[in-house]
This record gives sequence, C-alpha cells and structure tokens, in this order.
Amino acid sequence: MGINLSKGQKVSLTKDNPGLKKVVVGLGWDINAFDTGGDFDLDAAAFCLTESGKVSRQEDFVFYGNLKHPSGGIEHLGDNLTGAGDGDDEQIRIDLSRVPENIVKIAFTATIYDAETRRQNFGQVNNAFIRIYNEETGEEMLKYDLGEDFSIETAAVFGELYKNNGEWKFNAIGSGYQGGLAALCASFGVEVD
Repeated sequence: MGINLSKGQKVSLTKDNPGLKKVVVGLGWDINAFDTGGDFDLDAAAFCLTESGKVSRQEDFVFYGNLKHPSGGIEHLGDNLTGAGDGDDEQIRIDLSRVPENIVKIAFTATIYDAETRRQNFGQVNNAFIRIYNEETGEEMLKYDLGEDFSIETAAVFGELYKNNGEWKFNAIGSGYQGGLAALCASFGVEVD
C-alpha cells in the first residue's frame, strides 16, 4: 500500500527503492452526476522541464498529440475520451533511467478538452487523483487525491516528479488554472497554434 499524500507534501521515490527505474503515473477522475449532460474528455499530459521551469523544445511536451518523448523515457499510454470506469483513466509511463539529464522536473497535468465550448470546468469533476506505481512489481507507491474545490478552472497541475541530489521525488501540487491547455503551455514554454 502506498503513501496517501496531502497537498504540498513531498516524498522520495528512489530513497527506499534503490534501482527503481520504471514507474507508471496514473491519473483518474469521475464526473458529477449533475453535469452538463455532455461527455467530459479530460486529457493527461507531462511537461518535461529544465532548471528554467520551462521545456527546452516542443517534444518535451508529452500528450495525446505526442505520445512518446524522443528519449523513450516518457510515454503517454493513450487518450481516454470519457473517464468511464474505475481506476486510472490515463497513464504515463516513465523510465527514470532514460530521462535526459537536462530534464529535472516532470509536471503532470489534466485539462478538459474543449471546456469553453462545452461549458465545463473542474468544479464538475469528482474524485480526481494521481498515483504512481512501480511498473515492475505493480506496487502502488503513492497516491494524491486532489480533493480541492475548483469552480472555474479548466486545467490542473496534479503533481510533479523532480530530481533532487540524485533522488527522484514527488511533489503533490493540486493547483488549478483558467484558460485550459493553452494557459499551461504558456506557463511551461510550449508554443501553441
């Protein structure tokens, strides 16, 4: 059983797991029963960041339109269009041994696809979580339930993996953004059309 984190809590993944190489980051959510009647399509993404807090190139943004980082170290396992069912709705596989040296942080986000047109926001999303498990053993290492009351936000940073003194650690962030994917891209230095 993994650790349940609170907002702002940090935990080391590799300190107690020497040799840990492959993890899967799962993001999940449910939709309120009194929603807008339309499907919700939440999209998970990973922003691979340098010391500057920005991507160094466009390919450092891994999402449904770019499923695999050129290093092979970060791979999005596919887009879930509805969020139906239990467990993880979308997953991102990380091979810590293949993450390039210049990437010191990987931010995990979720956005609501076409939120403005559909008049949807994170206030209509329940039970959002991020969890990390060891891909080789299947053991869940940590879980963070967002549990925040978002009302108008259309994007959220769930958490981040980061390198610190040779260790990989996780920080539970849980912050919402207005402006959806475009706002996150602007914040992390990704150019959008």
